[in-house]
Amino acid sequence: MNIRMISKLAAGAAVIALTAGAVQAQEEVEVLHWWTSGGEAAALNVLKENLQKEGVGWKDMPVAGGSGVQAMTALRARVTSGDPPTAVQMLGFDIKDWAEMGVVGNLDELATQQGWDKVIPAALQEFSKYDGHWIAAPVNVHSTNWLWLNKAALDKAGGKAPENIDELIALLDKFKEQGITPLAHGGQPWQDGTLWESVVLSTGGMDFYKKAVIELDPESLSGDTMRKVFDTMSKLRTYFDPNFSGRDWNLSTALVIEGKAGAQQMGDWSKGEWLRAEKKPGTDFVCIRFPGTQGSVLFNSDQFVMFDIGEEKRDAQLKMASAVEDPAFQIAFNTVKGSVPARTDVPDTEFDDCGKKGMKDLAEAASGGTLAGSLAHGHAQPGAVKEAVFDVVTQHLNGQLTTEQALQRLPEAVAAAQ
Repeated sequence: MNIRMISKLAAGAAVIALTAGAVQAQEEVEVLHWWTSGGEAAALNVLKENLQKEGVGWKDMPVAGGSGVQAMTALRARVTSGDPPTAVQMLGFDIKDWAEMGVVGNLDELATQQGWDKVIPAALQEFSKYDGHWIAAPVNVHSTNWLWLNKAALDKAGGKAPENIDELIALLDKFKEQGITPLAHGGQPWQDGTLWESVVLSTGGMDFYKKAVIELDPESLSGDTMRKVFDTMSKLRTYFDPNFSGRDWNLSTALVIEGKAGAQQMGDWSKGEWLRAEKKPGTDFVCIRFPGTQGSVLFNSDQFVMFDIGEEKRDAQLKMASAVEDPAFQIAFNTVKGSVPARTDVPDTEFDDCGKKGMKDLAEAASGGTLAGSLAHGHAQPGAVKEAVFDVVTQHLNGQLTTEQALQRLPEAVAAAQ
């Protein structure tokens, strides 16, 4: 779609917004997403309501699955049949993959008008743009290297949050003594990968994470540090409950909320479930960086990509992209979702202690060179490499591979996927 057309449509969008009270525009966006848990659905309602005020209806196309893999499968089916949705929630390299196919819309004019270049971090723009053009509107920044603790269980165990892996193991032992599940985990490949990448960062530090996960250095993928990573994963596996296999992430979060488990390693979307349960940080739960990863942030960013599906839908798409980048929406959405704003000019005043910590950590990591994309959530490697790592990590965690076999298989699988 050419820039002149975008400009005309943007102007038209402004006129319609001003006259929405007099004329009800029969506009609609069909949105494919995977925000299906309670906390996620509550956050999404903020966007739906904002668009309704602009005269834009919302047709929901939810596809359950915490990492978006199932959603991308559903999207391929829609595009193949010649009927793509209006807008799609996407992560990282998936955005680039679809952009390469030439099927996404151009948001340059809107981005220029609203100054997105100045307020959206460069690390996000790597995925929001393709060939120099804005193709996506980032909603938030999530980070994956968090540990969520039940406050009552932690207090009973002595009250000290763990600062390294050894202290984490000691705490998990104390949770075991309390008769609760020490570490709530859902046995799905993306959840296994989320835990693994935190252990990689904790064990080797950011330099090692970048070498192994970003650069895919074969020696780093098979050496002594990675051996320690896999051994730690085996140890953590002993603290799962017997019913962990296949469990959705939010059900594991519920175990910690209910005091049936002591801790969960999960991204900050987990906080949305705590808030929906009317729990408060510092009172009912404790949020800390995964032990040993303080000062570093592994991130992913939910973004909405607008598909190029004809001029009659462009006005609604522009309204949606504009609504996503509205600072007031960024606050309202992210305080419910658990993430932090994609815009750097949003104040932290309305965020709780975990949100304030997330925003502070992100700013410090971005300026200090310790911000890196999450592998498990599509911001470190393309999908083929990610899935290759998942296969090895999940097989090892489930006892199908020894550590020795995993160390041999991991670089081989990565090389084959490149």
